[in-house]
Amino acid sequence: MSLKRVATVASKEWREMVRDRMFVLLAFLLPVLWMLVFGYGLVLDVEKIPFVVVDRDHSSLSRDYLYRFTTSRYFDFKGSLVGEAEADDWLESGKARAVIVVPEKFGERLVAGQPVAVQTLIDGTFPLRTDITKGYVIAINGAFSADLLSDHVARMQGVSRAHAEILARPIKLEIRYLYNEEVRSSWSTIPALVMFSLMLAPPLLTALGIVREKESGSIYNIYSATVGKVEYLAGKLAPYVVVSFMNAVVLWLLATLWFGVPFKGNVGLFLVSALLFVLTSTGIGLLVSIMVDTQIAALIVTMVISILPTILFSGLIVPVSSLSPGAWIQAHFFPGMYFTNIVRGTFLKGVGLDVLWPDVLALALYAAALRLVGYRLFSKRPRS
Repeated sequence: MSLKRVATVASKEWREMVRDRMFVLLAFLLPVLWMLVFGYGLVLDVEKIPFVVVDRDHSSLSRDYLYRFTTSRYFDFKGSLVGEAEADDWLESGKARAVIVVPEKFGERLVAGQPVAVQTLIDGTFPLRTDITKGYVIAINGAFSADLLSDHVARMQGVSRAHAEILARPIKLEIRYLYNEEVRSSWSTIPALVMFSLMLAPPLLTALGIVREKESGSIYNIYSATVGKVEYLAGKLAPYVVVSFMNAVVLWLLATLWFGVPFKGNVGLFLVSALLFVLTSTGIGLLVSIMVDTQIAALIVTMVISILPTILFSGLIVPVSSLSPGAWIQAHFFPGMYFTNIVRGTFLKGVGLDVLWPDVLALALYAAALRLVGYRLFSKRPRS
């Protein structure tokens, strides 16, 4: 292989690329645009849940109970209703996602030591949001009940409130959130969006760039030239690898500086992994360009084989460990899952190669395998 011929092909491809201003604009703009759109649009936090109340008791205890909800950052108080009939209108219109109905004699029965049932109506249109809302309601209700029990123990045994809390709740639960202390969904999704953008843009650009030569007929010059297959493929893909790697650096800066996601790992490991992932994704674009002859076909095929597996099996939205056994196996056939592990591991956990080496090795094997398959399938002889 002659490095001079590789450089010549790469130089020619670079000139072809920068000559098309729209192509260059898309090459640098698409990854950033996807990052911004999905970064602001893909928010999985469940907060500010709009809710209304029906207080049939109007006692100090019922107001104290509802106060726990109105002051919570997870709920957004929208108003008090007269009866349940109004609640249906609020839920059907979507103006409220939950309704809390405090029954009559709520305070009186609690003071008398009798159980009270508080009805909570939750909009079940979105199951995940419904389950999370249910968890918030149970937690607030449990905290209120525990406080009542502590007050009761303090009165009955004549001890201090602090001692009564110990007697009423002998087991104190302490929960610490590791790696994402504020449990922000953006800290999890933004690093994964680096993978998402690099999984879509590089194969798309590579496929369009190569197929464009087929459509224009200029690829026939290569067929008749003395440049070898390895030299042609290496030179042809080099500009797209360089551009995509530059985009990886830009996306890393965007994630850390614009979205404020902490980066705790090794920058060198991230960059090496990003380069391997770019080599993998451009290899996918190479295979697409070999299979199709038009840019429209290249666009459609690339988007289909890139978007669907990336969203479903990469861990972008649903953790791979939570997938069904069949989907879990499929996920391991797509490179996006391995790079997602790397970006989340380097961004949030700060782990190094001693933990992430299986994922780095998988990307290296993918990059080598795709290059080998592309080399075997590419022919300098035009297909008849």
